[in-house]
Amino acid sequence: MNINCIIVDDEALARKGLAKYINVIEFLKLKGVCKNAIEANAILNKKNIDLIFLDIEMPALSGIDFLKAIKQSPKIIFTTAYSEYAIESFEFDVLDYLVKPISFDRFLQAANKAHRLIAEASALKFEERTSGSNDDYVFIKAEKQLVKVKLRDILFVESMQNYIRIFTAAETHITLIPLKKILNILPRDLFIQVHKSYLIAKNAVDAIAGNQILIGKHKIPIGRSMREEVLETLVREKVLKK
Repeated sequence: MNINCIIVDDEALARKGLAKYINVIEFLKLKGVCKNAIEANAILNKKNIDLIFLDIEMPALSGIDFLKAIKQSPKIIFTTAYSEYAIESFEFDVLDYLVKPISFDRFLQAANKAHRLIAEASALKFEERTSGSNDDYVFIKAEKQLVKVKLRDILFVESMQNYIRIFTAAETHITLIPLKKILNILPRDLFIQVHKSYLIAKNAVDAIAGNQILIGKHKIPIGRSMREEVLETLVREKVLKK
């Protein structure tokens, strides 16, 4: 996922250095460079910003006072020359605290942490919104466009290293997302992982034959270590007996 970010720093050299770092990290998208908190506030009122690289000691309004003034803050990484604010800053649940001069490896570490935490938060919100509903959908990047895929149409998902194939009754989509990420996004009451390389829609199962799940003409393997949990989840009390 991409992270929209802005820089807020009163030092021109610091702004230039941070912008240089941001521009070489693929998932960071720089949406504004601000000399002070007032300029940053104007951007927040116009654009959807996920992350702020925020200086603390600035004229007119400090970074900490800026955070106190805004109701719903994006995620924050402090970038400052002063280490003494570290304890106070974490009262605002900031993601990281970078002390100038900031090396690229330290900046990359903070950026990767932001990517992980923001992605996890986004997936959690999506799961809460879609849980229990067959009418929701996801957009995936496929063939240089965003394709809408309804959850109720998904039969199963197959992993191919960093790619996945999403199978529906009508078509198949290939997108650059690891299986673990899509597993965290799809609602768990509708989907289950049955193999290290497969997850399926529970309602799409036509039959279970040995160590395979049959979905239409497709045969999905059941992982040896997952078999007991998969059968318990899919079958439970639904088997008719004498």
